[in-house]
Amino acid sequence: YGHSNQLRQARAMGDYLIVGVHTDEEIAKHKGPPVFTQEERYKMVQAIKWVDEIAPGAPYVTTLETLDKYNCDFCVHGDDITLTIDGKDTYEEVKAAGRYRECKRTQGVSTTDLVGRMLLMTKAHHSNIDEDLDYRKHTDNFGKGPKGHSPWTGVSQFLQTSQKIIQFASGKEPQPGDTIIYVAGAFDLFHIGHVDFLEKVHQVAEKPYIIAGLHFDQEVNRYKGKNYPIMNIHERTLSVLACRYVSEVVIGAPYAVTADLLDHFRVTLVCHGMTEVVPDKDGSDPYEEPKRRGIFQLVDSGSNLTTDLIVQRIIKNRLEFEARNQKKEAKELAVLKAMRRLEEKH
Repeated sequence: YGHSNQLRQARAMGDYLIVGVHTDEEIAKHKGPPVFTQEERYKMVQAIKWVDEIAPGAPYVTTLETLDKYNCDFCVHGDDITLTIDGKDTYEEVKAAGRYRECKRTQGVSTTDLVGRMLLMTKAHHSNIDEDLDYRKHTDNFGKGPKGHSPWTGVSQFLQTSQKIIQFASGKEPQPGDTIIYVAGAFDLFHIGHVDFLEKVHQVAEKPYIIAGLHFDQEVNRYKGKNYPIMNIHERTLSVLACRYVSEVVIGAPYAVTADLLDHFRVTLVCHGMTEVVPDKDGSDPYEEPKRRGIFQLVDSGSNLTTDLIVQRIIKNRLEFEARNQKKEAKELAVLKAMRRLEEKH
């Protein structure tokens, strides 16, 4: 959602937004191995509602030639400087030509921060909360514990404002003739698997109006376990709202899709992916009511990517990175020892 917010700000500066996405090779050279493949990233960026077009295989250093190729008046970047492998500002040329604009970084999030949370997956920071504590049951549903940290995501609180939600929201009401479709879940680490699912749901009807129900952190932790969710309810809300297929989000939706919920939103169809449905606390099927009404439909996204798999990719990258470093250190140590032996001989 930090990237989405940057794209939202960039789109507001002009009329048409083209987003250059680097190849895996280019990222590996300048930053390290990417978590998602370039094809996944192309599709992911294209699914953000403020993006008009993507430029696949964009060069890491943005030149005037690149801007002219895509007929762009200027380029936009966040207010953090990006450098090449040799320490040069990647926007030097376009800045000098006056064809560079800047947007504000989203406070309280970075890819590095999210990766850090995933690497902490082995810690049981959810298990130290007493089940009987009042706030565990209902207070602080927006994820904050008494110390300004979320007891469910264990991270410092991203400060949500109504203004930010308004900026991300479509603000569109369902129109006569729209098929109101309800989907629910954690939508944690909003990824290409979610995008593929929402795109398929979007294709189910001629005029779809998709409402995504997002479960509170403690609910997600109940059915996902471990340290899930990685992102708190605020972060997940913005991530889902940024998707072009989603019209509305229910923040802290009930786990069971009730008659009240279906009637309130005038839902005509309830869709779920091919992932397992964990029973509600009382052992009942959370989709019992839509099934009874005959409005429940399973949708195959065609993608097998899950939040779990992303976490595994991160951990694999981390282990490979550490192994490379250890080899490098061992090699340097061997060279030092050899040099010392030579010095001793002389």
